[in-house]
Amino acid sequence: MTKANDNPADPFKKALAEATKTLSGALELAVTYSSDPSGVTKDTMRLPQVSRRMSKDEVLLARGTADAFAMRLRYHNEALASRYAPSGPVAREIYDAMETARCEAMGARIMPGTAGNIDAKIAFEAEKRGFSQITSNQDAPLATAAGYMVRHLATGRPLPKGADTVLNLWSDFIAAQSGDNLGVLNHVLDDQAAFARMARKVISDLGYGDQLGDNPDQADEDGQDQEAQDEPDAPDNAGDDQDQSDASPEQSQEDSQDETQAQTSTDDGAEMEDGEEAEMPEGEAPLEPPPHSAFSDADPNYLVFTDKFDEETRAEDLAEPVELERLRAYLDQQLDPLKGAVSRLANKLQRRLQAQQNRAWEFDLEEGTLDAGRLARVVANPTTPLSFKREKDTEFRDTCVTLLLDNSGSMRGRPISIAAICADVLARTLERCAVKVEILGFTTRAWKGGQSREKWLAEGRIGNPGRLNDLRHIIYKGADAPWRRARANLGLMMKEGLLKENIDGEALEWANRRLHTRPEARKILMVISDGAPVDDSTLSVNPSNCLEKHLRDVIDMIEKRRQVELIAIGIGHDVTRYYQRAVTITDVDQLAGAMTEQLAGLFDNDPKLGKKRNRVK
Repeated sequence: MTKANDNPADPFKKALAEATKTLSGALELAVTYSSDPSGVTKDTMRLPQVSRRMSKDEVLLARGTADAFAMRLRYHNEALASRYAPSGPVAREIYDAMETARCEAMGARIMPGTAGNIDAKIAFEAEKRGFSQITSNQDAPLATAAGYMVRHLATGRPLPKGADTVLNLWSDFIAAQSGDNLGVLNHVLDDQAAFARMARKVISDLGYGDQLGDNPDQADEDGQDQEAQDEPDAPDNAGDDQDQSDASPEQSQEDSQDETQAQTSTDDGAEMEDGEEAEMPEGEAPLEPPPHSAFSDADPNYLVFTDKFDEETRAEDLAEPVELERLRAYLDQQLDPLKGAVSRLANKLQRRLQAQQNRAWEFDLEEGTLDAGRLARVVANPTTPLSFKREKDTEFRDTCVTLLLDNSGSMRGRPISIAAICADVLARTLERCAVKVEILGFTTRAWKGGQSREKWLAEGRIGNPGRLNDLRHIIYKGADAPWRRARANLGLMMKEGLLKENIDGEALEWANRRLHTRPEARKILMVISDGAPVDDSTLSVNPSNCLEKHLRDVIDMIEKRRQVELIAIGIGHDVTRYYQRAVTITDVDQLAGAMTEQLAGLFDNDPKLGKKRNRVK
């Protein structure tokens, strides 16, 4: 019989403590609960307090914290971590965050139940630190984002709310700078030393190579070289060498190989001084240069003269708030006659989406919501058990749609105005249906090459330099930003001098990379353009088809991987020769209808629609 003064949370605490010891492999570990910050020392683990009420949040936080600490104790070697740890503060934070994520991901792979518990811990910490309110990566810790990136790539699990905000703000930068090194993540996850080497490379890619300190692997190599040099000068140690040979046959074999190599060098007449021999590893290093970071995942041979002057920016950073409001008012005024037609089409799309959201229920269940329609049976016969029902989940809500708008000079006038207002209305419509929408634009910063061309001219006009202009990629609305906050941003498309050249391939690859970081299960990318990629500066000094070939390569990569559903709408230009699912319109007034029908067709989940190529006349 339970006494009145017994704490009802004690059985849970005891069970959690025993489970934590088992998971961590530290059976002598002392587990305590306190309102003080959680942590682990050599023989004690302090977890968040669980009150008598045992609220759901308290239980989840305690379990998540316990599992996270247990995974670190199980898979983390502190001596090995210290050996590779950077000396600088920022680099050390990134290193520690990545190692923590590695341990938690290892646990999630082997013991999937820990993943959900640790999600609760991450969600609590993100909420406590206000991550969901962050809108700039300047306010988001890079180290935290690096840890989230490792966890997401290793487990494939979406991050909890708030944590995903931090990752989204940094993911493009991290992927662009260290994508090649992160590509081996899954191969080194269970090897802490190999993972630490990879983490150091990533830290260097992110710009903190000066904080890494000495390379421990290089120090070991230097030590081995020094020992090899000392051996010929120490004949008195022959007995010791014999003992070592008896104790380690493998080492003896390696010594024999070293002697053979030394003899070969002598036969070639290449005598070296002691100092020259010590510098040999450094002299050989240039024979294995670091791998080149390709500018394109679709085509590693695609060339870019320099990306130093490229720009990825938010719309609100290109104009003052007052100017954005003025441009938005101009956009509304210019398109007032068209709003009615576009709104009707948007309502049509919304009705089609909501038709798929009609409530579907499962009846005659033993638990769930009480089914009032079955109560008459209970009244007529009290022995009849109560009946419950449960609403079925709708699948299509877990979707993100990216609208990628061509902001080239040829779109100036009515085409860009209609594209802006259509994107605006579709964003509002899909937001009402709980579908996330991102609106992006692409152009260049200058005509005729800008600073990239000036740099090329100053360096002697090398042949076939690759893309020779300064990119400008614009984020009009982030996927997690509500429409009301981004409404004025679309007015930026009316700004005089914004629309210049269009390099579609790199813009499409940029939008695709952004979509890949999204947690939604379904990802849709809609491209709206009025022509093939054109940049006079690039095409004047490179093969005439270089930009078009790259665009085709990017499209082919996206369509073959099938992780993103790709749609294209060409305004007065036949894009069906590029995209599998495409539509060409001859009048910009048809754009709203084409966008609506294409999106509705995708949400109808008709597999035949994805194979058609349509032309609206």
